[in-house]
Amino acid sequence: MRLLHNKLFFSGEVAMQELRPKVSIIGCGNVGVRYAYALMIKGTVRQIVMVDMDRRRLEGEVMDLSHGAPYIHPVEVVCGDYSDIKNSDIVVITAGKKQKPGQSRMDLAKDNVEVYRQIIPEIMKYSPDAVFVIVSNPVDVLAYAAYRLSGKNPREVISSGTVLDTARFRFLLSKHCRVDPHNIHAYILGEHGDTEFPVWSSAMIGGILFKDYCRMCGNNGQCNHDETFKMIFNEVRDSAYKIIERKQETSYGIGLALVRITQAVIDDENAILPVSSLVNGCYGLNDVYLSLPAVVNRAGVREIVNPDLSSEELRALRTSADAIKNTISHCGL
Repeated sequence: MRLLHNKLFFSGEVAMQELRPKVSIIGCGNVGVRYAYALMIKGTVRQIVMVDMDRRRLEGEVMDLSHGAPYIHPVEVVCGDYSDIKNSDIVVITAGKKQKPGQSRMDLAKDNVEVYRQIIPEIMKYSPDAVFVIVSNPVDVLAYAAYRLSGKNPREVISSGTVLDTARFRFLLSKHCRVDPHNIHAYILGEHGDTEFPVWSSAMIGGILFKDYCRMCGNNGQCNHDETFKMIFNEVRDSAYKIIERKQETSYGIGLALVRITQAVIDDENAILPVSSLVNGCYGLNDVYLSLPAVVNRAGVREIVNPDLSSEELRALRTSADAIKNTISHCGL
């Protein structure tokens, strides 16, 4: 049975029309569905193929999404199988096991690498030329797994990295400074996880370094800058834990972050985003996936931008790399 628009068809009755640009989503839980919803509203692509083990639930999700067709840009949403992802421009992988109570992060990584050993060959069979965007956690380890298991050019295998963490950072800084977050330029880099770090040395607001802006700010005499900055970063790092504690999952923010990455690829933007990509030679690091500012376009990652980092930031970056490599080794990759 196949769902096309808001109608159900049995396999073989209808040939799926191929529309471009085409994005396929593997794993359609909360994150996959929120991403599809945001992508529809944005009007970035013409076809979204959704693949999930729970076919019946997915059929309901696709019906529900498709019923908004009169109010959005033309887009076809398909409840499909792996064969339907053929010729995708981007394949976004959100599939993976959730962390069980008492399960270590390393054991979760090992479980999800095993899931990827099943998923990646299927994707390569039907859409080997697509840009892969990895979302399942731990994203840095699983992006490395996807790269190794697929044999693809590493430029074409990226993860969402710290794109969401950076958005949280910019949002919280904008709230504190009472400035539109579009005018905040600051990154969270390294691991998407506990060892991520803020790049304060080059953080800017309206083209002015934060350290200079703070001296000009009307709250200068009332704000303990070091304590405030520490508090803001801790809030960024712990946001996912706090959201999960309250609603058991996070999905809206990452859905929008994925749309931003999708736009950069589909529109060949050469946008600089802190996606996680293979690092070889930057800052003396090799053969590891982690987040650094990267130029993202139709080919995936064109190049990594190497900002000047303070000695403290360099130490934090190497700590992130060591943590990721340790987990990669534990997973037998």
